[in-house]
Amino acid sequence: MGLIQDNDYDGFDWDEGNRSKNFRKHGITDAEIEQVLLNDPYFTSEDEKHSSEEPRVRILGKTDAGKLVFAVYTIRGNLVRDIHARAMNREERKQYDEAIKGNS
Repeated sequence: MGLIQDNDYDGFDWDEGNRSKNFRKHGITDAEIEQVLLNDPYFTSEDEKHSSEEPRVRILGKTDAGKLVFAVYTIRGNLVRDIHARAMNREERKQYDEAIKGNS
């Protein structure tokens, strides 16, 4: 898991059928998903298991309000396409805390 500091995209590509799914199922808004990619620190890793059709990336990060979020996204062109987002589970929070300590 590496610390990413440069955002290599130009915005977000929202799937209308997916827009409210993360909020209905997990209480994560589109704005919060965007914040996770904009707020430092965040940590990413490849989602090799689910990348057969296109590269997917897992991200651990936080919202402006400090909510810890796990998300999966892909880059299409220069736009981020959200696949899934939810609150971090216990193991992900531990990984996030350890990554912060290791990069400070």
